Amino acid sequence: QHSLFSVFSKFGPLYSVRAHRNAAVAGPGYYAIIKFYSAGDASRAQRACNGQRLFQKSPLKVCVCTKQKGFQQQVLALHSNKCQELANHYFGFNGWSSRIITLQNVSGFDGGNEELGETLQKRSVKYLCAVEVTLPNHGVRTRGVALGEADIENSEDPLEFVTATRRVQKLAVGKALSSAFQKILLVVLENGKVAVEYDSTQEELTDSLTEEDLKGLVQVSELALEQFDLEEEVLSDLSFDDELPSREMPSN
Repeated sequence: QHSLFSVFSKFGPLYSVRAHRNAAVAGPGYYAIIKFYSAGDASRAQRACNGQRLFQKSPLKVCVCTKQKGFQQQVLALHSNKCQELANHYFGFNGWSSRIITLQNVSGFDGGNEELGETLQKRSVKYLCAVEVTLPNHGVRTRGVALGEADIENSEDPLEFVTATRRVQKLAVGKALSSAFQKILLVVLENGKVAVEYDSTQEELTDSLTEEDLKGLVQVSELALEQFDLEEEVLSDLSFDDELPSREMPSN
């Protein structure tokens, strides 16, 4: 997988690289599935690498996969880690920034519907987060609001409560960051230059609120928390031991 990544990443950022053994009926050997963010990058890689001996004695057969007609696949928001990888690749580490506007505990805000006797044993922790992403060189600023939630099996255990709270905070921040990035359209030109547009079709009611209004969002009694429950793709290799993903622009 490392060799495949080294070769194909030269054509553009990769979403994933997976190598597998051939099925028994196909004989010994391997096949790989390489996913690019850009269809243009994938096409260039296919044309350049097909039939070449890249890192082995026999030539590789490289094909571009196409979606099967009639097969509907659920489209999920790109994970915040992947959004940051793309931002760092196209804008540079100092070409964008993010900051947490508010991170609020909204546990129990949807009404206490727990049955008597279960309250002390099991409850959920919910955090609502608002994040702002800024691309100063392109004059683009977007916001994302999302909800993070997890159940605590035994709320009397302090360690479990602290661990769950930390996990939910990071989940809410990550979802909000992903939500903010969904409103940014990247147009990658043939010469490698990148144009940025704001996708107004992804706007939410919260985008028109001031920061003060966002910080007081949970005080609105009509607030429906479910509208902020962004369904984000799941990455299995994430660790919740990292710091909350907030990045500020370095000062000059």
